[in-house]
Amino acid sequence: MGCGSWSDSSFRSYSSSRGRDVDSDTGIVKGDLSVQDVYIQHKLSSELNPLNIVRECCDSEEHPNTLPVILGLDVTGSMGSTAIDVAKKLNYVMTELYKRVKDVQFTIMGIGDLAYDDAPIQISQFESDIRIAEQLDKIYFEAGGGGNSFESYTSAWYMGARHCKLDSWKRNGKGIIITMGDELINPYLPQRPLSRVTGDSLQGDVETKDLYKEASKKYSIYHLNVEHGGWNDSAENVASFSKVLGVDKVFNTNIDNIADKIIKIISKEYEKNHDVIKPTTPNDNQNQTQETVFGFESGIRW
Repeated sequence: MGCGSWSDSSFRSYSSSRGRDVDSDTGIVKGDLSVQDVYIQHKLSSELNPLNIVRECCDSEEHPNTLPVILGLDVTGSMGSTAIDVAKKLNYVMTELYKRVKDVQFTIMGIGDLAYDDAPIQISQFESDIRIAEQLDKIYFEAGGGGNSFESYTSAWYMGARHCKLDSWKRNGKGIIITMGDELINPYLPQRPLSRVTGDSLQGDVETKDLYKEASKKYSIYHLNVEHGGWNDSAENVASFSKVLGVDKVFNTNIDNIADKIIKIISKEYEKNHDVIKPTTPNDNQNQTQETVFGFESGIRW
């Protein structure tokens, strides 16, 4: 777990083995892929089963300052296009991040609805190499959900707080949780189905505000509301998450911008806690007034 490093060449080789073509310039998977083309799993993978597990992000000689990131993807019916885009642009995201953040490790979560779905929580190991792509491909896109106007987004907070062990905490460092979806924040996680899928003994429902107080001590938590031309009310969705996370941690985005948002969030959090050496350019001595970080101008308004 967590050993190795991401490389463009390994992703291209892996993609070729899956019959996918990668753009030679951008590193993004080409072609019009369907959900069924990418997410071929027909049931919960045993490797992603949340029952009685603990996911670990451990420091090592290879990665001495791990930065753990939980990426929570809504896998209900309306989010198919987003799930495809994440898979197609994973190499772009990782390649950009590894230019500066060598010790980032990802766990991938599939998030459904605890009240309705068979596999409402899926969670991979923390990894730093091509296994991130391999585990993303093992996500079961159940395409479920219900009529309650929200999915179980805060299950990412719950799993992060109670089912993860991070060495970064020993260094007083926080992990990062980024969830993506197109509905309102869920007001609670229901006791019975949450106990069933995690194996935890719970006395009652897990209220969102209480869970945020717990999880935010260990993670910087963000949410991306994804606009995709559907019926969802983006302004209402953003407002519901902002009441809990704050307006600076919730972003309205479209499918084309998701990858860049993820990169910006992680780079911002990394720079909070590390002395970052800015890349030098021929213009450095010409009174340059803006620096470039991860290919983006610092001070950009999100």
